[in-house]
Amino acid sequence: MAVPTAVLQRVQQRALQAEQIIATLRQQLQGIKQAAVSQAAQKEEVILRAENAKLRLEVEALKQELISAEIRNGVKQMSLPASGTGKTVTSAAPPSQPTPSAAPPVKTEEKKKGKQAADGSAGEGKPPKEGKKKEKKEGKPKQAPASTPEAPIDVSRLNQKIGRIVSVKQHPDADSLYIEEVDVGEEKNRTILSGLVKHVPIEVMQDKLAVFLLNLKPAKMRGVMSEGMIMCASTPEKVEIIDPPPGVVPGDRVTFADYPGEPDAQLNPKKKIWEQIQPDLRVDENGVATYKGCPFKIEGKGICKAPTLRNTPIK
Repeated sequence: MAVPTAVLQRVQQRALQAEQIIATLRQQLQGIKQAAVSQAAQKEEVILRAENAKLRLEVEALKQELISAEIRNGVKQMSLPASGTGKTVTSAAPPSQPTPSAAPPVKTEEKKKGKQAADGSAGEGKPPKEGKKKEKKEGKPKQAPASTPEAPIDVSRLNQKIGRIVSVKQHPDADSLYIEEVDVGEEKNRTILSGLVKHVPIEVMQDKLAVFLLNLKPAKMRGVMSEGMIMCASTPEKVEIIDPPPGVVPGDRVTFADYPGEPDAQLNPKKKIWEQIQPDLRVDENGVATYKGCPFKIEGKGICKAPTLRNTPIK
């Protein structure tokens, strides 16, 4: 059976149209691929530019740190013009060395002297102003300020005051330590840590009046800052808190008749002042707390004592 010519022509036309559509789709697909690649490249370019800018900032910061370090170490800095720009670049310069270029100022000075000599009587008897200034400066040499002599190392350097333990608890991370809040007559209470758990019951510590050393440098003990130290008569077997006389109140200062100086604001730990004074702090045979035999005294109220210990060091 023969196929009509018209049908064949329509089939051929549709085949051509299909091929054209396929070709168009291929072109569009290629364009989409190129656009996707271009977009990805643009994103990558943006990322790289941002990273480059960040690196430039880091390099500049490192340069500034280097310049600061050189200045601290005495390396001189000088400004140099950057190539192709009007900006200046700071650069490390080696220590200045004497060079032949130092000669011209000498020649200039010689010319000035020659000119003054040629002026005759007009300049006679009138020394240069610079000479006068130099003479004045030389006539009044600067005197170094006199250094204040350091106070003698004795018990007067210690700031010891009466304090009342207003609250006390055991350190959560140390079995042998109490944490005490102490009223020493200041605006706020001080936190003071004491290793007395094995020697003094907590109920005895509560509301206890005692002598406290207040100008040691604060120190952290098991995570808690201690702002002072309670004064105790101490032996390896027994420790007793030094008792103040009756009638004392928080803030009363402990004084020593033979050592009337003023205490330091804070003892310098590098000078080991406390370590030099402590060996001479003792409870005598009568139970009196002393420094080189001189009693701990609260003016107008009496002396401080240990309850039962005798001839023992105070720590």
